[in-house]
Amino acid sequence: MTSIDGALLFLAAACAGGINSVAGGGSFLSFPTLVFTGVAPIAANATSTIALWPGSVASVGAYRNRMPSDRRLMVPLVLISLLGGVMGAILLLHTPEKTFLDVIPYLFGGATLLFAFGKRLTGEFAHLFRSAGGITWPLVAAASIVQLAIAVYGGFFGGGIGILMLAMFQMIHMEDIHAMNGFKALLGAAINGAAVVTFIVAGIVRWPQAVVMIAGAMLGGYGGAHYAQKIKPRIIRAAVIAVGVGMTVYFLWKY
Repeated sequence: MTSIDGALLFLAAACAGGINSVAGGGSFLSFPTLVFTGVAPIAANATSTIALWPGSVASVGAYRNRMPSDRRLMVPLVLISLLGGVMGAILLLHTPEKTFLDVIPYLFGGATLLFAFGKRLTGEFAHLFRSAGGITWPLVAAASIVQLAIAVYGGFFGGGIGILMLAMFQMIHMEDIHAMNGFKALLGAAINGAAVVTFIVAGIVRWPQAVVMIAGAMLGGYGGAHYAQKIKPRIIRAAVIAVGVGMTVYFLWKY
């Protein structure tokens, strides 16, 4: 890793940590930057996950006073997130490098579409869930099933899990955007934390790059969460979508 590579990785991680704390999608920056600097795709995905995880933990700390208080919802979803994160990480480790490289453009493209149209696509489902009234155990069970799918995908790749979780929160009557962002940060930290342990045990992390990016992601994650209330989310979302489209086109062309 050259000094220029290190500077690029630090900057990408700082921006990614800030984006994750506001809208999600930080891996749209961190993952391709690792690939551009010479890290193999699966190792880059694992290293990106580890690099951004401390930033997501820092975001949880910044939102600690805005978390939802209903433990009937929090405990099952945190446990499901841990389980799904491990499952997704194991799936990644058993995916051939060539296969993962082939699906990268479609993962980026799908995640970008979720960012662009996720809220609109889930609007009708949200209306149905709201009509049930209140947080009930059947609603918690349904949310847990959705969260398991999100967590498996998050452990495998992760791009777009923020918007998926925000959409799911809308379905279960959460309306406070800051509480939603805090809960998203908590569940994202659980998913990525479980994947982090799996990747470390597997020995595929590129630690020099990871250490540089961890520092950047923590700075960006805490700062982004702290100032999130002053930033218009649509500006961040537009930037994330633009990067997602660019990365989709690049990986389709390059590979």
